Amino acid sequence: MSFFRFKVNLKNILLTLILTSFFSSATVIGQPVQEADTIKKLLNDFHQAAASADFEAYFGFFNEDAVFMGTDASERWPVKEFKAWCKPHFDRKKTWHFTALQRHITLDVSGRLAWFDELLDTQMKICRGSGVLVKQDDGWKISQYVLSMTIPNEKSDSVIKMKAPLEDEIIEFLKKD
Repeated sequence: MSFFRFKVNLKNILLTLILTSFFSSATVIGQPVQEADTIKKLLNDFHQAAASADFEAYFGFFNEDAVFMGTDASERWPVKEFKAWCKPHFDRKKTWHFTALQRHITLDVSGRLAWFDELLDTQMKICRGSGVLVKQDDGWKISQYVLSMTIPNEKSDSVIKMKAPLEDEIIEFLKKD
């Protein structure tokens, strides 16, 4: 009898959690689907601005204290430094073209914070982009963008062997900090 009560109580608790989660995420923003669509368009336009080497448009998607993290362990760029690094590439029209293959967007309950992850078709083959956006008075802005190369699990051992000599030095250097 007590096991049965536990099972019923557990079901009630789970149902309550599921419904609470559903209603809080579905109603807090008012129109979360519209917000997600706005963010999808923003990210598509962000990638298109890079592909067309539109420097001003591309950097207009970042907030002023944003950070871009590239695929190399050394690439943590505050947006001002990232702009300086990118400028010659944009001037020469030697930029990158990323197209989203898949994307997931999550909005927090306040409606002012969103995070995403996306699989991208790039010149490096499939990469993963992820990041955080903050809703400001003038719309959504990227606060953090992280670009990562994906490695098929069956190839990870060979990739690790290849990068170990370079990254062992970085690991030792970072441990000293």
